[in-house]
Amino acid sequence: MFGFLGDDINDAPALHTAAVNLSVETAVDIARDAADVILLERSLLVIVDAVREGRTVFANILKYERMGASSNFGNMFSVIGASALLPFVPMAPIKVLANNLPYDFSQLPIPADRVDDEQVAKPRPWSMRELRRCILCVGPLSAIFDYATFALLHFVLKANDASHAALFQTGWFVKPLLTHTLVIHVIRTNRIPFFQSVASWQLLAMTVVVISIGRWLPFSPFASALGFAPLRASYWPLL
Repeated sequence: MFGFLGDDINDAPALHTAAVNLSVETAVDIARDAADVILLERSLLVIVDAVREGRTVFANILKYERMGASSNFGNMFSVIGASALLPFVPMAPIKVLANNLPYDFSQLPIPADRVDDEQVAKPRPWSMRELRRCILCVGPLSAIFDYATFALLHFVLKANDASHAALFQTGWFVKPLLTHTLVIHVIRTNRIPFFQSVASWQLLAMTVVVISIGRWLPFSPFASALGFAPLRASYWPLL
């Protein structure tokens, strides 16, 4: 695999043969037609910038894939286990929708996020193995924290029968919304989040907004319509 840069008629055969062929804006027609990339500036540094931007976009796509796949995998274990153990539905459908909407909004700034230098230093091919490893690590870890929350709601807050279903559902509504919104800051980097690698201001701002919404909804004017029950003050430090 090789590349070729040419601007004359004699360069056309080589341009056709090259895996990556480049020409310039002032090249002859046949050279421009054969080129995959036409440089509009008199500098090869634009290629460096384009490659770096492409690697940045790819790295941010991986963040989205890891975040969505791992959280959904963990939720599957949590919902199955809670449905088998509890005498009521662990999360009402309206609460699932109310949880997913701000959670999806929390991912909107990912395309504008910063990327660590080591993630764009060399090409990174798509790897199902790496994605699978992330899913199998973060997903069950998320489920462990869900079951810890179930224990807190069941044994400490006594939300253990059908009459307290709304309280249990409200407590679990808040926990995954907060943790799944924060986990992007762990998934986005191989460094220590917030200390060695800080997300873009857009992602940080959206994280704060979504967490604030999650804490506000159970006490908001929409609480009764969504079936929320007021959470006791003791729940928050335990959470």
